Amino acid sequence: MRSTPSAKTSRSSSGSYSSDLVIARGGSISGNEPGNRRSRDEPEPAFIHVAPRSMPLPVLIAVPHAGRAYPGETLSQMRDPDLSQLRLEDRHIDVVGVEIARATGTGLLVAQAPRAMLDLNRSHNDVDWDMIARPHRGGSVPQPHLNGPNARARSGLGLVPRRLPGFGEIWREKLPRKELDRRIDNIHRPYHDFLSRELKRICDAWGAALLIDLHSMPPLRQQRSDKGTKEVSPQIVLGDRFGASCHSGLVARAFRYLDHKGCVAAHNRPYAGGYVLDRHAAPQRGIHAVQLEICRSTYLDASLSEPTSAVSPLAKMLAGLVRELGAETAGLGAGGQIAQAAE
Repeated sequence: MRSTPSAKTSRSSSGSYSSDLVIARGGSISGNEPGNRRSRDEPEPAFIHVAPRSMPLPVLIAVPHAGRAYPGETLSQMRDPDLSQLRLEDRHIDVVGVEIARATGTGLLVAQAPRAMLDLNRSHNDVDWDMIARPHRGGSVPQPHLNGPNARARSGLGLVPRRLPGFGEIWREKLPRKELDRRIDNIHRPYHDFLSRELKRICDAWGAALLIDLHSMPPLRQQRSDKGTKEVSPQIVLGDRFGASCHSGLVARAFRYLDHKGCVAAHNRPYAGGYVLDRHAAPQRGIHAVQLEICRSTYLDASLSEPTSAVSPLAKMLAGLVRELGAETAGLGAGGQIAQAAE
């Protein structure tokens, strides 16, 4: 694993922390192509992690769905690259994550690999074999045993997304099995191995660790109350796998904070968390995890495409939430006592 970030991430992530940073890059998105900005012996990393050497909170923010480093061959296989990118990405939520990390000093893990290539919030087993050419094992290198597909893969949103609701098929051709194996080996496995190690490192140091899996969501439909009047749609959805992925005190504290800020939030519906929480959360061992879904209308323009000036106030509000949850997690690590402040 290399220790130098891409220029883009270095400029965006390191300005807020002290100069004493630990920066790691891991995995690889693809082989190099003519005209690639990176040298031929330095492929684009699948993820980049930035953290202060001395962290003030036992919190890691991870952003698995905002990757925008598309290989040329991937774009050329898309029927409509612009639409697919807009619909599949958690559009620019990494920009919000960077500002939260700057304000709080937490670690930040950002996937550079786009969700279109491989969804890091799905199991490596979650494969729709109808989109894979020659789905038998190939080559002499042992590959992971793959089962499936499950319901999400059949709906078109498995490990490699196949179709979009209201649009149809994403790809012009089937994906070769060899390329699927390469993505699992070079993107999925390194990302999750690193995430596991980093959470363990934080937990060993503090007695507890909190993973905030940061996502964004399309605006939710307004709901009608029993009296027939429209209610405000949630701006944030907190997912904890219906209580399985973290201590209940963390979610309770989060809702108290958001209510105080006047932010409408929902719990587990329609997003309860996915594979990331299933794999990495272990509250009984001190590793807690929450999925945080942020409505894209709170920080993107009317087309839900580009960030606006609303990024900074949103990130400031969420930084306060991270401090609250970090304080709670530190208290749990200190023997279950509730921390009173994280400043």
